[in-house]
Amino acid sequence: MRLERLNYNKIKIFLTLDDLTDRGLTKEDVWKDSLKWHQLFHEMLEEASEEFGVDIQGTVAVEIFSMQAQGMVMIVTMEEQRDDELLEDGFIEMQVTVDGSEDILFEFQDFEDVIQMAKRLNLVHIENGSLYSYKGQYYYYAADICGEDIHRAVAILAEFGNPSFVSIHLIEEYGKIIIKDKAVKKLVCFFS
Repeated sequence: MRLERLNYNKIKIFLTLDDLTDRGLTKEDVWKDSLKWHQLFHEMLEEASEEFGVDIQGTVAVEIFSMQAQGMVMIVTMEEQRDDELLEDGFIEMQVTVDGSEDILFEFQDFEDVIQMAKRLNLVHIENGSLYSYKGQYYYYAADICGEDIHRAVAILAEFGNPSFVSIHLIEEYGKIIIKDKAVKKLVCFFS
């Protein structure tokens, strides 16, 4: 699980499929609104509260983006409350958005992160994919990774970047292609 503060009242939580499995959950538990899911959600809010020093009370809006191979990303927005509106246990409003994509698309802030990601993917014999740039970010896209390699790739990609909220179609249309095919293999070849 990875936490990132987006601004004063928004936190992004990234959960891999392994994170859910380790806690005995599936994506279906999230959609079913199960008791196990509520316990995990409250644990995540407590961890975010401790890590970022925010007091999470009152209304919390949650958007969940499910990415087939990567896991899920949750955007938690703490709405500002007046003192008389604060609730003891808080009220959770959930908005669920599902993205059923099986392709992998991650964004990276630094080119050095892209190079390190490529070296790690190469170690597990994943050499394919494409590399793009768009609005000062780098994007690694792969549609041809299957089986157990998907989970390995996502775990490695999550160490160096974040799942992209921008679609590959937008990046292909407005971004710039850096390496069209076999991006991992070429990056390792050029930068090792």
